Amino acid sequence: MSTKYIFITGGVVSSLGKGIVSASLASILESRGLNITMLKLDPYINVDPGTMSPFQHGEVFVTNDGAETDLDLGHYERFIRIQLGKENNFTAGRVYKNVIERERLGKYLGDTVQVIPHITNEIKRLTHIGAKGADVTLVEIGGTAGDIESLPFMEAIRQMSLELGRDNVLFIHLTLLPYIKVVGELKTKPTQHSVKELRGIGIQPDILICRSEYPMSDIERAKIALFTNVSQDSVFTSLDVDTIYKVPRALHEQGLDNVVVKKLSLNCNPTDLCEWDNVIKRLQHPKSSVDIAMVGKYIDLTESYKSLSEALIHASIHTQTKVNIHYFDSEKIEENGTDCLSEMSAILVPGGFGNRGVEGKIATVKFARENNVPYLGICLGMQVAVIECARNMANMINANSTEFNKKTAYPVIHLITKWKDVDGYKHSLNKDSYLGGTMRLGGQKCVLVEGTNSQEIYSKSVIIERHRHRYEVNNLLIKQLEVAGLIVSGRSIDGTLIEMIEIRDHPWFVACQFHPEFTSNPRDGHPLFESFIKASNKANNLILF
Repeated sequence: MSTKYIFITGGVVSSLGKGIVSASLASILESRGLNITMLKLDPYINVDPGTMSPFQHGEVFVTNDGAETDLDLGHYERFIRIQLGKENNFTAGRVYKNVIERERLGKYLGDTVQVIPHITNEIKRLTHIGAKGADVTLVEIGGTAGDIESLPFMEAIRQMSLELGRDNVLFIHLTLLPYIKVVGELKTKPTQHSVKELRGIGIQPDILICRSEYPMSDIERAKIALFTNVSQDSVFTSLDVDTIYKVPRALHEQGLDNVVVKKLSLNCNPTDLCEWDNVIKRLQHPKSSVDIAMVGKYIDLTESYKSLSEALIHASIHTQTKVNIHYFDSEKIEENGTDCLSEMSAILVPGGFGNRGVEGKIATVKFARENNVPYLGICLGMQVAVIECARNMANMINANSTEFNKKTAYPVIHLITKWKDVDGYKHSLNKDSYLGGTMRLGGQKCVLVEGTNSQEIYSKSVIIERHRHRYEVNNLLIKQLEVAGLIVSGRSIDGTLIEMIEIRDHPWFVACQFHPEFTSNPRDGHPLFESFIKASNKANNLILF
């Protein structure tokens, strides 16, 4: 059958959970045997989120093919079993860049280039490319109804509904249903106004999903239906839950997927959410508890570490361990020392850029190594582990990364200049390269060394994990580090780049240059995080009663 499209828009305010609702609906439809894909369309002018501050936009999610994308693609990959890529996320910046480049080449044959039809046509073209081969494509539009930035995207999807026919297109609108405590009522007016805004640009939603702290009464549902021209059986609620992995079951029990299947005339199987029920069952019945210190520099916005915190939750599911994540600012550790870490079961140092708080991370590594605390370092977390080993085990005084000190006498971490991607293509980088899209990105093969903890964890000789970085371990100094007690447990497929390290005579000390959190999901988990939590459990040995 031809591809059916579900366009998901948001209104009233941002951060309503549009990505979670979209991913949850996708997971339900996938459980019914449909071939699903998902797209995120972002209205900001950045070509991609790669150069945006985590404080502004949260985590940058990296796909296997090396795209730096919106964090919602992480939700998509965690909820549906599909690897997304460069075609599944595009921004207004990318759209305008494509159109301007085409205009410069004379491809428009002298036309006056305008938002309509040229920008909207490019949005539609990219959407069709991303949707190719799917039975159903869910397309989430970033921003909220009424934003000036999102108007070309709204116009494009309005046009698609006319071109494809209403049997092949469905509009879902997510709004806020606030509870006013003083009067004890849910207020429907924001939803009414949001739908009015949407209808003003030519889009009549077929389904409404109202985010709320409290259940909606039949009276409130009828009122919303009347004022928005949406049938009453197509008005749903998205209630707050203690874990996002309950959302698929919650939406299914309201009948959302049945309405979608009926409106799009889909021929599919009955819903089967057994896997999701098992996820919730294991999550809610832990047998032990651990306290994990996550020492980072973006802790004021925990969304910066979204995939990482979710990967720890996935490990908690598969080890039946209650994982309590404690966020520590590495700058404060730099100022006040590591005493704050003394009651933690294990320590995780994530990735990051720039030298702010780096000395606090190095002190954290020293604390974990000297006190036999399980340690997991990711990306920069591996680099600071190498620096700490160089300084305090190999007697390389003031060893550092050239990212932080270009004149260091012991540049144990330095700028990568050449590498191959997962398809074997050669890439190069220098100090004058653009910041955006020039890192070592995406899935890369890693060969694990026989007999190491890393190889035992993965139970494989070759793995593929995703990268996002510019700096690598300096091979010219690695021999001195190995003599001092550092173990290289993983290298790139050609042997030129160090991917994983361990520390000799430590109960559990593993660090990796890649980002394993990008390939973890709640149903399958990830071996590295599961091993980390098991080691944390062994170190903590706190049993719940």
